[in-house]
Amino acid sequence: MLTGGCRCGAVAYRVADAFEYAMNCHCSACRRTTGAAFKPLAGIKRERLQLVEGKDRALVYGDIAAAHDVHCAACGSLLYSVVREGKYAHVAMGTLVDEPSIRPSMHIFVGSKAKWHEITDDLPQFEEFPTKPG
Repeated sequence: MLTGGCRCGAVAYRVADAFEYAMNCHCSACRRTTGAAFKPLAGIKRERLQLVEGKDRALVYGDIAAAHDVHCAACGSLLYSVVREGKYAHVAMGTLVDEPSIRPSMHIFVGSKAKWHEITDDLPQFEEFPTKPG
């Protein structure tokens, strides 16, 4: 199991080191949510992630049933996004305390990436979603 949490320590989670995919998302929503050029994320079935501290400090933004982001209400850190009709969580990899065994394998939504950011690695790039599952 891996641990993760927000910047101020008010909210913490535990997640299995069994991510099914990892990627760098350059879409405008991820850029705005993180304040960065892209969001490194790791995908896992939602039931494999649990909040272990600060459940009352978690701020849910979006559709609670289908897709939403979970932030710390105190410091604003984006911890994870619930996606794919509520079945998966996209963990913001920067919030992991422990090192996961997975690494991002691609860049997605490069068609809308920040013009000021240059991708300098050799990972595959996709204009939107990948053509094959992660």
